[in-house]
Amino acid sequence: MRKPNVVGVDGSESALDAVRWAARDAVLHRVPLRLISVGPKPAPDTAREVNRSDRDGWLSAAAQVATDTAPGVETTSELRAGIPYAVLVEESAQARRMVVGIRGLGERTGLPVGSTAETVAIHAKCPVVVVRGRVPEPAEASPVIVGVDGSRVGEAAAAVAFDEASARRVPLVAVHVWIDVAVEPWFAIDDDREWAEIDETERAVLAERLAGWQEKYPDVEVLRVVERDRPVRYLVEHAKHAQLIVVGSRGRGGMSGMLLGSTSRALLHTAPCPVLIARTAGL
Repeated sequence: MRKPNVVGVDGSESALDAVRWAARDAVLHRVPLRLISVGPKPAPDTAREVNRSDRDGWLSAAAQVATDTAPGVETTSELRAGIPYAVLVEESAQARRMVVGIRGLGERTGLPVGSTAETVAIHAKCPVVVVRGRVPEPAEASPVIVGVDGSRVGEAAAAVAFDEASARRVPLVAVHVWIDVAVEPWFAIDDDREWAEIDETERAVLAERLAGWQEKYPDVEVLRVVERDRPVRYLVEHAKHAQLIVVGSRGRGGMSGMLLGSTSRALLHTAPCPVLIARTAGL
């Protein structure tokens, strides 16, 4: 059974952007699209009946947007009762991918990302795409960006990124930023030759991390980027003209109790294009 791309629909333009992205992705990967609208539990009062009517309209509009965006996409819709983020996290257990807009209807417009999107990104049981920034046009040749750090979750990100670049027939930019991986912040090095030796070592690390995936996806052109700094700045810089950033839910330096690492969380607030947070089973 093909697991679907699942999108939360709430009548906002942000949600419709998520529907457009998820519909194209569903056709690209030949999977169904499932649209979910979540509202309060049924009650006899008129206000909530109007709310249900609104949500029926939101789902109908979203289904039409999906069809217009990706003709032939297999779409189902459902009204669910409950708290939006809780229902979406529950749905994620049976989803291929959860796709959410950056901000729901009624959430504060001054925030770079809404509470529902961030909560789903933290707690979902499957990969999550937060659709923000510049949404790519169909057949766009801009690259996929992936953050590579050598962790198990980073390995999951590399797997997803190669698959996305191959399916979209675009280059892959693999970014490895090593200052907080190889060198502790309190460890000072003044000799440029020592920095050069570390840089050479980290380039070898990146090459090793990518070797198996390049063999599996020989069609993917890979640009390797190795920098000495913090990851977010370089991921954002290289993503200015990208169609997707792929990162792990928690990096190599992340605390084991964290469900979403600092780099992934920062990208939810700053990325100039959609962000895909990959996950490894059990993490």
